[in-house]
Amino acid sequence: MILLLSISITFIIATLVMIVASLLAKKTIMDREKNSPFECGFDPKGSARLPFSLRFFLIAVIFLIFDVEITLLLPLATILNLSSISTWAFTGAVFIAILLLGLYHEWNQGALEWAY
Repeated sequence: MILLLSISITFIIATLVMIVASLLAKKTIMDREKNSPFECGFDPKGSARLPFSLRFFLIAVIFLIFDVEITLLLPLATILNLSSISTWAFTGAVFIAILLLGLYHEWNQGALEWAY
């Protein structure tokens, strides 16, 4: 019963905080200057809402994936003393093989080509 009471009190407090925050965060004054993009006090030369290059985004995501994979490979050097050399080498080789297969797949699909 105490657990149910504490959960319901927590839920009520969280709901009240969210309602109060949404009421206080509403912008009531809509100003043209605040809604326009800021370029050092001057009027913008072009549209600030230009479409983003999907190819650049895809290259950035691939870079991020391989960057995270490298951070997963770094602990292999520290566990060399804690495990046998065959287990260590097999784990590293399998991990690098999976990365290379992913890279080959991305290359084969044409995701690494910047322009056609």
